[in-house]
Amino acid sequence: MSLQFLKKLVTTNNSLSAFILRAPIGIILMAHGSQKLFGWFGGYGLEGTGQFMSSLGLDPGYLMALLAGSAEFFGGLALLIGFLTRPAAAVVAFTMLIAIFSVHISHGLFIANGGYEYALSLFVVAIAIAIQGAGRFSIDKMIQSKLSS
Repeated sequence: MSLQFLKKLVTTNNSLSAFILRAPIGIILMAHGSQKLFGWFGGYGLEGTGQFMSSLGLDPGYLMALLAGSAEFFGGLALLIGFLTRPAAAVVAFTMLIAIFSVHISHGLFIANGGYEYALSLFVVAIAIAIQGAGRFSIDKMIQSKLSS
């Protein structure tokens, strides 16, 4: 990886708003990912989530559960600590688009009916973070400072 590419990847401002967005979203995503990967917090783990994914036509279900759970858990962790924030946010945004169109869209907007409002909110925040970068209190900001000196 070239130094110039790394600089572009971690470049961010000193905004507090990015931290305010990414910290709670990171925690929420990690919790959802841990449901899929580990069965924590009342989740079904990879087997159960894989069966659900297969029932939606997302085959192989186990692999799709692994990918979705990993995107949420590890993407959420990356957002929380602000490490490689732009690519993590892009992966999260893509995952939310898949969730919206494969699971939630047919149920309408409202989450009470299984709708897409929550996944859409996560998608929009992930896009904002991907555009803006990690901001203050992030590993990306620390890397940027080291590369600039």
